Amino acid sequence: MTAGLRPVVADLAVGQEVARRTIGVDRARLVRYAGASGDFNPIHWNDRVATSVGLPGVIAHGMWTMGAAIAVVVDWAGDPGRVVDYRTRFTRPVPVPDPGEAFVEVVATVGAMDAEAGTVRVDLAVAVDGVRVLGKAQAVVRLV
Repeated sequence: MTAGLRPVVADLAVGQEVARRTIGVDRARLVRYAGASGDFNPIHWNDRVATSVGLPGVIAHGMWTMGAAIAVVVDWAGDPGRVVDYRTRFTRPVPVPDPGEAFVEVVATVGAMDAEAGTVRVDLAVAVDGVRVLGKAQAVVRLV
């Protein structure tokens, strides 16, 4: 970054790590997210229902996981409007223990750059306990 402001394409290199964060999620956060999103599927709050459908227990909402991951990029970019594309595949659920928390680890690296367009593709490695929970998570960020 130049002068502590937003990132600049010329200051970046493919493969460079630009952000890293560990995000905790507990059952209370799932309840708050359910209220905000309107997704009250019981697999996100009821162990009996979750295990009856083959899950290891209550799991975080996929969209919460996706949102938590892109927040790392938004903070790095300095403005949510700079994220012009974001996509991922959900590869594994995020089990949330009770009591306790699951910890989602997000590492953002530069995957590609287009200096002419002023964009950077940021690749996200998103894992819980070393196991990827999002696959091919990529965001395109416009830096000009």
